This record gives sequence, structure tokens and C-alpha cells, in this order.
Amino acid sequence: MSHPLMVLHDDPQHGVALYADQLTGAIGLPGLGILLDRLGDLPAGTPLHLHFTDRLWADSPEAAAERIVGLAGRHPFTVTLHDLPQPSDGERNLPRRSACYRAVARAAGRVVCNSAHEAALLREYTDSGVDAVVIPLPVQRQPSGAIEAPDGSVGVLGFFYPGKGHDEALAAMADAGATTMSILGRASPGHEQELDAFVARAATVGVHVEVSGHVDDAELVRRSRRVSVPVVAHRHVSASGSLGSWISAGRRPIATANRYTTEMAALRPRTLTIADPDELGAAITAAFADPATTWLPSDLDVPLGRAEVAAAYVAAWEGVQW
Repeated sequence: MSHPLMVLHDDPQHGVALYADQLTGAIGLPGLGILLDRLGDLPAGTPLHLHFTDRLWADSPEAAAERIVGLAGRHPFTVTLHDLPQPSDGERNLPRRSACYRAVARAAGRVVCNSAHEAALLREYTDSGVDAVVIPLPVQRQPSGAIEAPDGSVGVLGFFYPGKGHDEALAAMADAGATTMSILGRASPGHEQELDAFVARAATVGVHVEVSGHVDDAELVRRSRRVSVPVVAHRHVSASGSLGSWISAGRRPIATANRYTTEMAALRPRTLTIADPDELGAAITAAFADPATTWLPSDLDVPLGRAEVAAAYVAAWEGVQW
């Protein structure tokens, strides 16, 4: 076999599972994907490609590592690592997640990261000896449509969970005098009560929070185009599908400066407005005053769409000793 089978997870709302499915379609090789629960049907030695984040594969980092190492005893594999361990995991979970990712990386025939930032996290907190291939998440710009009438809100896109940037956006909104936040997404599993508490806390400072819940792709694009000011303010960023979703919808979000957003601004020029965390409120004020700054130019070519990323994966599999 000249290429591995992409292992797919039957989870229609997990971002990593969705990406594996989308990438499989973009690569377009016949018989490329196989559902995780069908692996037992494969002959031993069949090569695989995994998209790995510990929470998708098991209930604990230790169980996830054990599962992958056991799989490696039957199938050679390459892997894309998501949600790399970093200090924001905390004193208890950082060493646990680091040990897990170290075991997965060492069992793999080739490791892919979605950014140079994540490859650096891998070396810094997991295994300094791993030489990962960097293949960024794709951004497939949607056909340009009419600019929607702005709804007056500051938008944060994606799952709600601690560290996603909602608290930072709320504080910046207070500085900017903005009174409506649109959360385009739903609570990450296990964080529903925290979302309720956030909505209540925002109300005490005069900010009304609208939560879309899960919406399909077309509705997400429509809502993304209605938000007045799109914001990406993650404290603990690995790679961000949310950032790519804003750009895909034709928006130029305000992103707080960090190693990842700086990398993405260089990769896709003119698609982000970078703001220092302490200046996020001022950036929101400026965006309300000049809404055109929150939109991509209609003729802007956004590099690295799905076809280019698919080709990069096929190239990464070349030379792997299956």
C-alpha cells in the first residue's frame, strides 16, 4: 500500500474528528478512510494515519497512550498531533499529557504538527528529539457574498471552554463599551455549567451573551458574517480551527499576539489584525469605528487551502518505512 488508511472517529462535532474526515475527502485516494471501530477487520501490518488528541482516544492520558501503543503493536502508523501539552495544562496534567504524547510520538513512523508553534511545544514539553513535519490547518475561503448588516456584537467562534478567550474578550468589551457578545458554538462537553456561569457573569457587567449552540456549516458562515467584530483571544492556543473559520467566512479577526497568531499572520498576510493582549479593548473600539478592517479584501488569495494541505500529507507519507 502506497498510503496509510486515515482512522476516522464517529463523532460529528469533535473538531479533530471533523478535520480527519475533511482531510480524507480532500486527499481523495480510494479507500483512504476507516472508522476506528472497524480496525479489527484489517490485516495486521496495514499502515494507518491517526489524528491524535488524548481526549478523543480515551478518558485519560494514560489510557490514550496505552491504546495507541497497543495499536502500534499491530499497525505501523503516522500521526498528526493536536492540542499539544503546554503549561496551561497545570502542574498535575502537564506531566501526564507530556508522557502520553511522548509515547505516541515515539511509536509513530512520522509525526505531523499543525504549526511550527506546536512543533516547538512538542520539543519543549514532550520530546526534544522529535523532528515533526509541519502542515498547517487548511483555510478554504468561502465564495464571497454580500457583506451582512452588522449586528453590533463581538464574536467568539468555536467551543466554549476555559482559556478559549471568552473572559479576555469580555474584559476588552468593557473597555470598549460593547454590550453584546455572540458565542458561535456550544459548550465543550463537561463545561456546560461554566458557560451558564459565564453568561450570568457577563450580565452583571452589562454584556448580553447570545449562544448559537451547534449550527451547520452554512449557518456558521452566515452568522460569522453578521458579527460586527470577530475576536480570537485564546490564552492557551495550540492550533486554532476557530481562527481559520473566521478567515474562511471572509472575516479578518482581531487576534491577540502570541507565537501561534504571529506565525499565522506571516503564513497568510492581511488575514489577521494582531493586538497585544492589553490593547484588545482599543482594537475592538477601532474595529467598530472602521468595520472594513474586519473584512478580507474580496480579491485576497488565502494560501494553503484543502488541496494544498492534502498534497502536503501525501508528500509527508513518501519515504515512510511501513
